[in-house]
Amino acid sequence: ADIMYAERFGVADAAVERGVKAIGNVIDTSADYPNTILASAIWHMEPTIDRAIANVASGNWEAADYGQYSFMAYGGGSIVVDENLVPADVLAKVQAREQEILDGLFRVNVNDARPVSDQ
Repeated sequence: ADIMYAERFGVADAAVERGVKAIGNVIDTSADYPNTILASAIWHMEPTIDRAIANVASGNWEAADYGQYSFMAYGGGSIVVDENLVPADVLAKVQAREQEILDGLFRVNVNDARPVSDQ
């Protein structure tokens, strides 16, 4: 693979060993893997937890899917890009799409279906 992606450290370790790039997930590990992590999708769980706590505190708690509060549009996600590894034109496109998400003009739909291997 030219670029690897997964949410655990093993992928970044393997990318370093193989001399390829990786995409990080949940936290920014670029300082731990210099010149390897192109970008990371960061999860900020605070909006989700804050919403649940506010509902409990107000007496309006109900079992519900709070997943949307982990989306970028709700402040539950962000992206970190290593500008030294990503070409300027690609970075500009990433930043433009990020702004569209924040402005509510683009939504990334979540597919919770079981993954199917093409192998």
